[in-house]
Amino acid sequence: MATAAPQTEQRDRKRKESILDLSKYLEKVIRVKFSGGREVAGVLKGYDPLLNLVLDNTTEYLRDPDDPYKLTDDTRLLGLVVCRGTSVVLICPSDGMESISNPFVTQEG
Repeated sequence: MATAAPQTEQRDRKRKESILDLSKYLEKVIRVKFSGGREVAGVLKGYDPLLNLVLDNTTEYLRDPDDPYKLTDDTRLLGLVVCRGTSVVLICPSDGMESISNPFVTQEG
């Protein structure tokens, strides 16, 4: 019975671990897409485990009024914003993307 508790504790700790490490993007420009279609780009100043983001010098990319899924060349400056994590759909660095391994695939060998 004494060995079951450490295994459960280790499993819980692994479950709480985030697969997304945003610390390497602090003070760098990232682009964020939200549910509903809005897109912004700004300097990542802070974040929390719920993916709430603080962005500075934020620019919103405006959508075409006729086609809500199409972005136009128009932008507007928003400045310092707090983005609610529940509406964040996509986060990507402006300097490109990097592939990460799928943590949910079991390695068989």
